[in-house]
Amino acid sequence: MVMRETPERVDDGRPRAAVVRDALGVGVAVGLSGFAFGVTAAGAGISVLQACVLSLLVFTGASQFALVGALAGGGNPFTAAAGAFFLGTRNAFYGLRLSQLLALPRFLRPLAAHWVIDETTAVALAQPDRKSARLGFTVTGLTLYVLWNLTTLLGALGAEAIGDTAAWGLDAAGPAVFLALLAPMLRTATERAVAALAVVLGLGFLPFLPAGVPVLIAALAAPAVLWLKGRRS
Repeated sequence: MVMRETPERVDDGRPRAAVVRDALGVGVAVGLSGFAFGVTAAGAGISVLQACVLSLLVFTGASQFALVGALAGGGNPFTAAAGAFFLGTRNAFYGLRLSQLLALPRFLRPLAAHWVIDETTAVALAQPDRKSARLGFTVTGLTLYVLWNLTTLLGALGAEAIGDTAAWGLDAAGPAVFLALLAPMLRTATERAVAALAVVLGLGFLPFLPAGVPVLIAALAAPAVLWLKGRRS
């Protein structure tokens, strides 16, 4: 009788190789879009050093693109920073959920908090058990952090050779990635209503307000929809 070896599993959940494969896929796919951020940042007048520091310390693509986009559109630096900060606050809510799921040792939590972003959260929450969630979170975070920072540097250095970033459409790469990750999460009618109203508010005020302000107004979509839902119930 021939005994077949079974793939190494994590807590009798998914095979370890499957978790790593999925995590690497997300990390590589999104990490390469750091090139678009580097190019866009350079096109907005941000130096190579400043772009790299943003990726190293901020490390949340949507906030970085929001900041650079607002500055490129002539927005006030404080308004641009406020918009980027607001977008980044969602990671704090991710952290509340992941802290329970991952249950990391106390000394690792400050380091892990820097990697709490859309992609690492999505991969971790997709796992059936704690150990596979930890593995998915770690592999995704490490892969994405290394690639994002490396491609940011390459994009910023190569911006002059590429020319006009708007002509290439690279300034839309970051928001496109964010929306692609967000869309599958809109499962309930309330979530879809919030997203639709946010789009209407953001685009509606875009021609009339300084860069960075429409995204702050779009944030009112969530409390508005929840208030209407409460009134009906």
